[in-house]
Amino acid sequence: MLIATTTVATRPEADHLASAAIEQHLAVCAQVEGPLHSHFVWEGRKTVAEEWRITFKLLPEHAAGLSAYIHGAHPYDTPQWLVTKVEQVGEKYLSWARAPRSSVNF
Repeated sequence: MLIATTTVATRPEADHLASAAIEQHLAVCAQVEGPLHSHFVWEGRKTVAEEWRITFKLLPEHAAGLSAYIHGAHPYDTPQWLVTKVEQVGEKYLSWARAPRSSVNF
């Protein structure tokens, strides 16, 4: 299993990316957290911005598709995109994550 994260400027943007990833079966779960206060250097200037974090839980076979979707739909020119391999996953959670989702109604 993998966990991927990105950040966006607004809650509606975060909810849109999270919802679309689930509807397209690219992630099994997407959690929106925020607001966060991010400190970084952008275009040579120290910046502090309010952002919302989206954490995606996904199976490895969906990593390329989710990455392509996020990079194509993300509102930032240079989006944060961090993917981490999970060392251990509970058996019940992994079984749930692997269950077919094609019959889900949205």
